[in-house]
Amino acid sequence: MKYKSFVVFGLGKFGQAVADKLLEIGAEVMVVDNDPVVIESYSRKATKAIIAELTDTEAIKALGIGNIECAVVSMGMNLEASLMCTMVAKENGVKWVVAKAGNERMGSVLEKVGADEVIYPESESGIRTARNLIASNFLEYFEVSADVCLVEMKPKEKWVGKTLKELNLRKKYGINVVAVKDGVVNEYVDPDVPLEKDIPLIMLIHKKNLSKLDKHIIL
Repeated sequence: MKYKSFVVFGLGKFGQAVADKLLEIGAEVMVVDNDPVVIESYSRKATKAIIAELTDTEAIKALGIGNIECAVVSMGMNLEASLMCTMVAKENGVKWVVAKAGNERMGSVLEKVGADEVIYPESESGIRTARNLIASNFLEYFEVSADVCLVEMKPKEKWVGKTLKELNLRKKYGINVVAVKDGVVNEYVDPDVPLEKDIPLIMLIHKKNLSKLDKHIIL
């Protein structure tokens, strides 16, 4: 997993899309907003759900986000709140700050105050952002259904030189390798042929098992 702990500032459409996707995949997520109704809706599913005024520097500092690895600042049109959350997050040691900007000028300002990444999204981009934060080693990601996805990734280092029969990915981790991509997609996957380092695998996997592709490096 690229990052394991997150704070999402602002629970508008984009913020909720990011928070929901991160929670779905099993990440630790703190959500912060000034709307008590929205916070109440996340109180049972988020790691922490806190009401705070996001233009108040002291209120943001009081959240105790120093141990959080990634912050998502999602107030796209509220420059003051976005600036305060971005600056405090970086000052408190958050490794990576992703900030939503309503326009390029706002994005430029956010970069100057410390944002590591600026995006210009709505809910669909929020979902893509969450996927990228969770799974840095995926080359492609496609949803097949509400529960199942198709991912493309290169074999992990410890998989290289072993066969699918030896690895037994389906039984151990619920991964079903459906094709290999050696220049073209080859739907026939010989379970007795050792995996090669630079030949990606295309796999069907239940979403609840996604994090295992990052956590279990040694099989």
